[in-house]
Amino acid sequence: MNTEKDFAPLTSNIVRALNDKLYEKRKVAALEIEKLVREFVAQNNIGQIKHVIQILSQEFALSQHPHSRKGGLIGLAACSIALGKDSGLYLKELIEPVLTCFNDADSRLRYYACEALYNIVKVARGSVLPHFNVLFNGLSKLAADPDPNVKSGSELLDRLLKDIVTESSKFDLVAFVPLLRERIYSNNQYARQFIISWILVLECVPDINLLDYLPEILDGLFQILGDNSKEIRKMCETVLIEFLKEIKKNPSSVKFAEMANILVIHCQASDDLIQLTAMTWMREFIQLAGRVMLPYSSGILTAVLPCLSYDDRKKSIKEVVNVCNQTLMKLILPEDDGDHVRQTTLPHQDGITYESGSGCKNSSDLSDTSLDLSTNNINGACVTNECPLETLDLDGIVLVLDRHLHDTVTGMMTRIAILKWLYHLYIKTPRKMFWHTDSLFPMLLKTLSDESDEVILKDLEVLAEIASSPAGQTEGHDSSEIISTQNNQTELHIPISASTPMNSSRTRTFECSPSTPTMNSYFFKFMINLLKQFNNEKSLLEIRGPFIIRQLCLLLNAENIFHSMAEILLWEEDLKFASTMVQTLNSILLTSTELFQLRNQLKDLRTTESCNLFCSLYRSWCHNPVATVSLCFLTQNYKHAYDLIQKFGDLEVTIDFLTEVDKLVQLIECPIFTYLRLQLLDVENNPYLIKALYGLLMLLPQSKAFQLLSQRLQCVPNPELMQNTPSEKTTTSNRQVPSEINYNELLQHFEKVQNKHLAIRHQRAGRNDQMERKLPL
Repeated sequence: MNTEKDFAPLTSNIVRALNDKLYEKRKVAALEIEKLVREFVAQNNIGQIKHVIQILSQEFALSQHPHSRKGGLIGLAACSIALGKDSGLYLKELIEPVLTCFNDADSRLRYYACEALYNIVKVARGSVLPHFNVLFNGLSKLAADPDPNVKSGSELLDRLLKDIVTESSKFDLVAFVPLLRERIYSNNQYARQFIISWILVLECVPDINLLDYLPEILDGLFQILGDNSKEIRKMCETVLIEFLKEIKKNPSSVKFAEMANILVIHCQASDDLIQLTAMTWMREFIQLAGRVMLPYSSGILTAVLPCLSYDDRKKSIKEVVNVCNQTLMKLILPEDDGDHVRQTTLPHQDGITYESGSGCKNSSDLSDTSLDLSTNNINGACVTNECPLETLDLDGIVLVLDRHLHDTVTGMMTRIAILKWLYHLYIKTPRKMFWHTDSLFPMLLKTLSDESDEVILKDLEVLAEIASSPAGQTEGHDSSEIISTQNNQTELHIPISASTPMNSSRTRTFECSPSTPTMNSYFFKFMINLLKQFNNEKSLLEIRGPFIIRQLCLLLNAENIFHSMAEILLWEEDLKFASTMVQTLNSILLTSTELFQLRNQLKDLRTTESCNLFCSLYRSWCHNPVATVSLCFLTQNYKHAYDLIQKFGDLEVTIDFLTEVDKLVQLIECPIFTYLRLQLLDVENNPYLIKALYGLLMLLPQSKAFQLLSQRLQCVPNPELMQNTPSEKTTTSNRQVPSEINYNELLQHFEKVQNKHLAIRHQRAGRNDQMERKLPL
């Protein structure tokens, strides 16, 4: 530095000392400057004061020479001390050159800058608050300084500044929050620690309401919570706990909606601490804010559903998630089924959008109604001011549920929760949910093949609610129209030719009897598709078929189920499947406790409805001769059973056929047919029962079943009474058979169906013979 340059009012001795490399000499110069400035203050010579500060700033603190910069820093600190309470008038000129030195490459100089600024702030106290942002910005950089002395000096300055902020009531939080929001995303551990310490201080100041600005910094806090340093994680956790306590105390002043999506994002974090903390906040938000959280339900479910399948290693997270899920579900009310929410279709996983009713279109045509899944609008959650408060985001919820149900890696508990949600939505908002039913229906049917019985039970509950809800009733569609529209690959096609005789029973097929609950159009679609699935997945029918049908009989009306399935099977082209399905249904009808009431209804045939049901079942049961006989035994149509057995001589007797006869003999010995065995005592009125049983006996080879039935028939009293069969008029039992049943017509139908089966078997046998002839010897 040019020492001959005019630095008045600074003397040449002061200038030389400020440029000296020895600290002691620079300190002496600072004392001289302090004395000089005091004189100017006493004289109220503002011009000279500014001139001295300008010289120290421009010629020394910002000099290219390091010793000059050190002299300038100590000189500026001396000026501040001399100015005392008046230093507030010159703070900008005093602070700016010092802050510039914070970026100096020399660590000693950065330390002297900390020291100088500490003295300036110590004198000015509350007057530095208007300059707080620049001070905070400078300190945040020094907090990460590699030099321990500089870091130590910055910590002293930091504590002083915190004391000043705590004491003052004039802190400008509004101006500070943008800087805090910017600095909170620093990845440096020391900078993060510095930020957290300041948030803790501000949170403890009574006059500062940082809660109002929590949405600005909440995301950054969760970012810091994932820091590698345990100490920083603990500090951040403490801050979040304090904020949550404050939220619980003053929920009315909390901006829940502005923080909902932030929590949704961090609830999906891979870090356990972040996820647990975010889920805890989400639980409190749902409980405190209530229906304010409804617009964000889809995003919340996206985060919550996968966690429900966590194992015991994440037990704490799972417990919190369960509460979130249940509490959110309770927020949905019947009032949400109103007309003010738009009705949209749900894009299906395969890119096809299923609409209510028939037809479909590509989901690209619905781009205007698609749901934004970006991080700014998590899973369709409303984030704009235009979104009505407390509006249920049903479209988004169903989309999330459908996507997770399609996901093959979704855990069992998550699948159960999804199905519970769907059931709850169909109960609370049935009208709106039926706009999504065509899209959900295929996946709900596919879920019946799930490995878990509990999942299948919940799935059946949803399907049963869909099938029985009045909201799903389609006006203007009869049963034949429903059958004829099932032409796509996910549904069972039932061909109905023009030549098919449509007798009175046919036209009444899908009409529920007055004694049964009315089912909607989805009930018949369900039955059709269920049988289609049984046909496509033989293992499902074999392993889970009886279980599924029994549960449906509990959830819905057993008569409706058997009535509709019988009608569908009547027109089934795959005769082998029809026979197998009839055998399964017959076994369920005869053995399941769930079908007790239906068996009693069929046993007596006292009403027109029961007769219609018998005729409907009979026509389909004809696919399986032994099942048809067992149905006649159940309904006490013994003469007709005898007539059927007489026809068995014309049938092809196979091992499977004899096995079914064997099972029927076993069933006759079960409690289900107790009444039948007792009727054997009344030989006079039940000769055809005895003849039918003898017919079965003659069909059986010498086996255990043969011996069992033979022993039973040996117990029949007065067998000589059977030698002369009385006339039909005198042999009928006391039960009056309704005139609606035309047994001759039923017998003809049986022969017709069996002829079709025989023709199919002959065709297969012919194809097999041709294949064998083509094989080389």
